[in-house]
Amino acid sequence: MEKLNQVLLRDDVRVGADLEAWLAIGGGEGLAKALCDPGAVIGEIEQADLRGMGGAGFATHRKWAPVAAAADGDKTIICNGNEDEPGTFKDRFLLEHTPHQVIEGALIAAAATRANHIVLYVNPHQQQAIAVIRQAVGQWQAHPRYAELERLLGAPLSLGVVPSSGLYIGGEETAVIASVEGGFPFPRRKPPFPSQQGVHGAPSIVNNVETLAHIPGILRHGAQWYRDLGIGNATGTKLYSLSGDVLRPGLYELPMGTSLESLVFEHGGGMLQGKEFKAVFTGGPSNTLLTKRDLDVALDFDSVRLRRSRLGTGAMIVVSEGTSIVRKVAEFVSFFAQGSCGQCPPCKGGSFQLMRLLNRIDTGRGVHADLAALENLCRILPGSGRCGLIDGAVTVVESSLHQFREEYEALLMA
Repeated sequence: MEKLNQVLLRDDVRVGADLEAWLAIGGGEGLAKALCDPGAVIGEIEQADLRGMGGAGFATHRKWAPVAAAADGDKTIICNGNEDEPGTFKDRFLLEHTPHQVIEGALIAAAATRANHIVLYVNPHQQQAIAVIRQAVGQWQAHPRYAELERLLGAPLSLGVVPSSGLYIGGEETAVIASVEGGFPFPRRKPPFPSQQGVHGAPSIVNNVETLAHIPGILRHGAQWYRDLGIGNATGTKLYSLSGDVLRPGLYELPMGTSLESLVFEHGGGMLQGKEFKAVFTGGPSNTLLTKRDLDVALDFDSVRLRRSRLGTGAMIVVSEGTSIVRKVAEFVSFFAQGSCGQCPPCKGGSFQLMRLLNRIDTGRGVHADLAALENLCRILPGSGRCGLIDGAVTVVESSLHQFREEYEALLMA
């Protein structure tokens, strides 16, 4: 694995639930700075241009600022480790191997926003991650800096692990809040946003595991250090979950802005023997496809968006020539159809109809009317749900039709 510019995955930070080992390599210094000057933290995060690593790429400081400005009282920081999308496996690695980095990031967020609750929301299927993070929580609660943070807040600080529902939809931020409150993870429409009305109506922040893991380094070394880690206009590093038809699938931390070609052919070792690169599903299956002509794209939020795609979580699912795009899309849309919570009829029914049409076409039973119906659903379904599930399903279908329409047409009955 490439060691240049690594921040989250360096060998020496993989200390597991050993707080003393984390502190021995400089861990805790970011929190110490935040405790000395909590009012400066959000400005430092803004200067670093840290964005949300859970998929949307939303500026982190813009989530934090409204909560910091809210009147003192109950406020909650949620570390979102639900991670249940195919092809994405970065957060569970961080929780298992460097949990103190993640927890310190959450403690810094609490200091900056005067939040008195921290919830580590973890997929229950990741039992090892839950065991490690619970052990790490106990060590922080016994550390003097934890008491120092409570004195800053002027109130007891609750820090605990809450297993998620284990459902894909349970990772959407309003569904996370509903689950933390003890209910079923039904998403709700926004506004109000969590920063206005979150857990039990109080201001709340939902940040991805990877996002929070970056915070201690930024506070310790400064915003400019973090900016300089990226390539071009991109800042920091990114975890890329590389899978599919490559020789060395795995988790790679690389400078934000690393090219797709470098990720696949240099770090990933290139394609499996006898295979040729065809395409990659970017950011997991809820996003879009990039093809051979996009191998030069810089893997950062803005550059990928210019190619009509999205970086998302950083998951890269590589497919080779000879692999049916229609079949892959049918598999992914089936995942979404099964993951719909059923709260919104257009999402539940629409995802099922997308799945049904795709399966008909994939198995050679489709006709031109089925393709027309598929395209019509892509026009009318977006925005019909309370969350982005149906939009994600439509996005991958639309992108595959744009890039590989001939494959669909070749499967239709005369």
